[in-house]
Amino acid sequence: MTEFPADIYTEPDASVDTLKNLGPLTGMAGIWQGTGEDVHPTARGPKRQVFVERYELQPIDPQTNGPQLLYGLRYHTRVVKPDAVETFHEQVGYWLWEPATGTIFQTFAIPRAQSGMAVGRATASSKTFRLESVRGSETNGIISNPFLEHAFKTTRFSIEVAIRPDGTWSYEEDTVLIIPGVTDPFRHTDRNTLTKIGQPTPNPLAAAVR
Repeated sequence: MTEFPADIYTEPDASVDTLKNLGPLTGMAGIWQGTGEDVHPTARGPKRQVFVERYELQPIDPQTNGPQLLYGLRYHTRVVKPDAVETFHEQVGYWLWEPATGTIFQTFAIPRAQSGMAVGRATASSKTFRLESVRGSETNGIISNPFLEHAFKTTRFSIEVAIRPDGTWSYEEDTVLIIPGVTDPFRHTDRNTLTKIGQPTPNPLAAAVR
């Protein structure tokens, strides 16, 4: 593809300080908490559920794929129902920023045996951005275990993020499901606004030179 360089091996120079090079992801670094809302399918139809979420995003050392350079955050989010201990939702992965192309990647893995990657575009100073994952794509696709493919087939996932002036950030997620016996696609939605409860830890390379 012509947008890629002929030299696919030589690595660029990278800053050791990821926190200073996260572009639009800068306002997400740290440890966060918030109370959000989920709408999910049940046998009796859509159900609304309030949840409490703890979302940790920590900087990783810069990553290279030959000439490609990525800065990013490793994340873990855990969601519970109010006053509950049992996990309602858990997810791990990476938020990644590619300065050269203005591309944001979110990788995700869920312990219901589902994983994927969403992709979007932004500028380094963007305060809002949208990422999307589409069933069947080789570059921003979704992979599910056989039961989920049968019962709750995910055809599309999108997330919209807003970094707010008051220091919080929020997201709205829309997961489109095909469910046997349900005529129209089901829109499984999640939204939350998160408040910082802890600062990020510098990435290992930056911490080593301080």
